[in-house]
Amino acid sequence: MGASPAVEDFDLAIFGGTGDLALRKLLPALYHRFADGQISAASRIIGVARDAMNDDEYRLRVHQGLAGTAHGDEDALDRFVALLGYQALDATLDRDWDAFARRLDTSVGRVRVFYLATAADLFVPICERLRQLGLTAGKARVVVEKPIGRDLASAAAINDAIGRTFAENQTFRIDHYLGKETVQNLLALRFGNALFEPLWRAEHIDHVQITVAETIGVERRAAFYAGAGALRDMLQNHLLQLLCMVAMEPPVSLEPDAVRDEKLKVLRALRPLGADAARLSVRGQYRAGAIGTEPVPGYDEENGGGHAHTETFVALKAEVANWRWSGVPFYLRTGKRLASRVSEIVIAFRKIPHSIFAANAGPIAPNELVLRLQPDEGVKLWLMIKYPGPGGLRLRRVPLDMSFAQAFGVRHADAYERLLMDVVRGNPTLFMRRDEVEAAWRWIDPILEAWAETDETPKPYAAGTWGPSAAVALIERDGRTWHEDAEA
Repeated sequence: MGASPAVEDFDLAIFGGTGDLALRKLLPALYHRFADGQISAASRIIGVARDAMNDDEYRLRVHQGLAGTAHGDEDALDRFVALLGYQALDATLDRDWDAFARRLDTSVGRVRVFYLATAADLFVPICERLRQLGLTAGKARVVVEKPIGRDLASAAAINDAIGRTFAENQTFRIDHYLGKETVQNLLALRFGNALFEPLWRAEHIDHVQITVAETIGVERRAAFYAGAGALRDMLQNHLLQLLCMVAMEPPVSLEPDAVRDEKLKVLRALRPLGADAARLSVRGQYRAGAIGTEPVPGYDEENGGGHAHTETFVALKAEVANWRWSGVPFYLRTGKRLASRVSEIVIAFRKIPHSIFAANAGPIAPNELVLRLQPDEGVKLWLMIKYPGPGGLRLRRVPLDMSFAQAFGVRHADAYERLLMDVVRGNPTLFMRRDEVEAAWRWIDPILEAWAETDETPKPYAAGTWGPSAAVALIERDGRTWHEDAEA
């Protein structure tokens, strides 16, 4: 395979340029696109943050951070950091904004991307400053991170304020899960093969599970997490977007609004939990335990206590109330300090209606299609086959297993690599439209309200487990189990 086609020259300003997201995700992604020949040496990347440093100091910091990902290509790394600049700037103060504007004066007419890798309360003041300085015309685009707001009202207010500066086609609300290779392959599997789409409906699918599990705790995001929790941080965006990709109707094309129109229909078809939120959802908070053999503290110990109502785990049962999915439960769960780091979508097909095999052939398990987003991206289809050899017909459940790394033998791009280049191209297909964000909050808000009315604290679970026992009961009372071992 050849290198990806180059994008046009651009300026990218990363607000929060010394933060964890910039240093751990955005700059490595940009480096890999540069090393692949997709970014020209005429492009510029400007880190913007409050830290006092100059261009050379920023370049050195980024160079040191990228040394482990450069795979020995020192020349490419040196050429990449030469693209970097730095602007010390406090977004809440007047000073230094003119200096930032002067940096961009030399690039009138080219693509300008403003990536807001900051707290959400800075989105609006940054956008207003950019408008006042005349930096938002032409090919300017803004990228905002999730979660946008804390509820529907705050999300609408942020969207209104951003909209006063940037048009909808200039606004890229990023959810990096939509850039993952497996999510892209979900489109290919469904709409590029005659095999699956006729079966992709309630008549053939028993249920769907979507799991995003992390072994890490809240760590450096403790202050943010205390006011957000797992429902706002993960389920309102990542998991609901994955649900939309699974459940949406075939779009008429892969044009941006064709895809996003179909996702919006799914969000609007979600059956409100409302008064059933207590029965159909589970909150948890991790206590001290062990990840592997390493002991780890509980959430309260990490954060000094005082956050009894903050959930670090959430599981719920959702239903898409339309003809295709009526009666099919979607079980969603996400949490921190769980037993393993895994993100996957499980499509569980219905049992065969009648077995023609003798009892000693062994149990017949329903087929499952497992799409693994991380850590080992791939697709696995579980089937029943005959165990080889004499001695009668014995059945065994085995997978057709396709690992992207093994099948293609090439490094596949990180989600941020794809999404950042899509921003430069002006392609919003894999980004959330305003009405999607607000439709998701419209469904989430009643859950938050129901939780607040009960005033119950999240159920405890030991770090290194799969969450509170109530999450197991949530699915097992329907006669189903969580998919926790891909080889089971």
